[in-house]
Amino acid sequence: MNFRPRSAAPEPEINLVPFIDVLLVVLIFLMLTTTWSRLTEIQLNLPVADASAAGNKPRQIVLSITAQGQYAINKSPLGTRSVGALVAVLTPLAKPDTLLVISADAAASHQSVVHAMEAARRSGLSKISFAAQSAEAPGS
Repeated sequence: MNFRPRSAAPEPEINLVPFIDVLLVVLIFLMLTTTWSRLTEIQLNLPVADASAAGNKPRQIVLSITAQGQYAINKSPLGTRSVGALVAVLTPLAKPDTLLVISADAAASHQSVVHAMEAARRSGLSKISFAAQSAEAPGS
């Protein structure tokens, strides 16, 4: 039994294949005609290595931080953990071209490293570097 009314027109079918073909042609056209600008890149002036300048090492101060938060400057341990004591020790050592190398234990607290950076700022040291070791296990 056919229950459809006889006067109803059949529903039109939407064929997506021609639509997809047209979109791909438009996409190819846009890819070929677009100019790729490099406005979003960061302009960097990379340093140039000079073998003769290798002998001019800046003066370094090595500030070591243990896992317990104790400080040592050039392998001489300090008896205190305060920022003021670090400033008192670092200020006489600070020269305009002095590099402070912070060598913190992996288990050292973040706060102890921040105290070291604050002491460096107060004592006038503007060049700070952090010592790290490679990710490989020692002895391999």
